Amino acid sequence: MDQLLEFISNHYLLIAAWVFTLIMLLMTESRKSGKSVSPSIATQMINKEDAVVLDIRAKKEWAAGHITNAINIPLADLDRRIGELEKHKQHPIVVVCNLGQSASAATKKLKDAGFNAVRLSGGMTEWKGQSLPVVK
Repeated sequence: MDQLLEFISNHYLLIAAWVFTLIMLLMTESRKSGKSVSPSIATQMINKEDAVVLDIRAKKEWAAGHITNAINIPLADLDRRIGELEKHKQHPIVVVCNLGQSASAATKKLKDAGFNAVRLSGGMTEWKGQSLPVVK
């Protein structure tokens, strides 16, 4: 521990540059993945802004339980099937996956295609954890 403190005190500019680089990397990556919304904000968007829910999980996971009126396009098929969402382009799209991680890739693809897309933070795990409705 003493060696670490000595290193930090002797190389404070190097440490400052490393911290700055790390912060910039985290900020850049968070912007790439798009805005995330909580389940309560997603519910408000669905009810007040007619947001469309896009569930990118596999068909089997989707069939086990999904948000009411969600559209299922697995992430692997999104590039091929993105045209199915054109009729919803004027509405926000809430992208849902299992844990909220893989939704960032889909959100980026949708944003690049001109959609107003956000991802559900925590995914279906968080949605179910807050006891929100799920249909099968």
